[in-house]
Amino acid sequence: MTEIATLTMNPAIDAGYDVERVTHTRKLRASSGSYDPGGGGINVARVLVRLGASARCYYLSGGATGVAFDGLLNLHQLVTERIPIADQTRISTTLRESTSGLEYRVVPPGPVVTEPEWRECLDRLGKIRGDVLVISGSLPEGVPSDFYAQAVRSLQGRGIRIFLDSSGRGLAGAIEDGGIFLIKPSLDELQELVGKALPKPEDIVAAAHSIVHTGGAEHVAVSLGAEGAILVSGTGHLRLPAVPVDTCSAVGAGDSFLAAMVFRLSQGDEMEQAFRFGLAAGAAAVTTPGTDLARAEDIWRLYNEAVPRT
Repeated sequence: MTEIATLTMNPAIDAGYDVERVTHTRKLRASSGSYDPGGGGINVARVLVRLGASARCYYLSGGATGVAFDGLLNLHQLVTERIPIADQTRISTTLRESTSGLEYRVVPPGPVVTEPEWRECLDRLGKIRGDVLVISGSLPEGVPSDFYAQAVRSLQGRGIRIFLDSSGRGLAGAIEDGGIFLIKPSLDELQELVGKALPKPEDIVAAAHSIVHTGGAEHVAVSLGAEGAILVSGTGHLRLPAVPVDTCSAVGAGDSFLAAMVFRLSQGDEMEQAFRFGLAAGAAAVTTPGTDLARAEDIWRLYNEAVPRT
């Protein structure tokens, strides 16, 4: 059985509320609310559990909000490795306006992490015994831009497949040394990484190919939202359309996409089948309300509906 670990450097309590209309000054009375443990690697692990796998979650947590975060994690059947920090775990908020269907997301930067704290995290990661590490989420303040690269270096020669889903300095710093099996940027994240607009599919493919060619990652899966996704590797590329669904909330779609790919690859499937399953999971995630993630039954249903018949 494949042993999977996830790393979340900047987790968050994900609070979601439904309000009739977003207005200034007046109190916004919510008709419903939800509270979930979130952040890239945590979300990936939650979806893996729903699919029948398991993952050991390495994450930073601190302050009074960290206590609440830890409590929420205990409700999700996750195996955890907490790295304590002094500063407060962040709270992200999503407001869904029922009159328009629009979603408003407030994402704070998160805690300031000291050098002894992030070095403790590196020490813990260096002792991982497993097959897969999923690194997902942003880097909090105080953590160096090459932190993910340092984490990858500490695991070299151990046969651990590393998946990365980050943005900005976290993504840029990670791919400089390579050693990554797959990265999953969104189009916006890829454009920020290469420093230019990528208006056409061939531009996206070329940018992703350059990352593969220079050794940044073996595979690049670029999520395009309603336009589907593009998978690029050394042997070519594959573009697939999005699975058509009615959108409820975009929270967690990318994390669900990555979790589904990791799940299928851990089962021994080929990359194309895992990629198709990831697209189905991303679509399943946007059908769930608030801060919920993709549900296993929806992923399988959408995958079976979309997969080509032979």
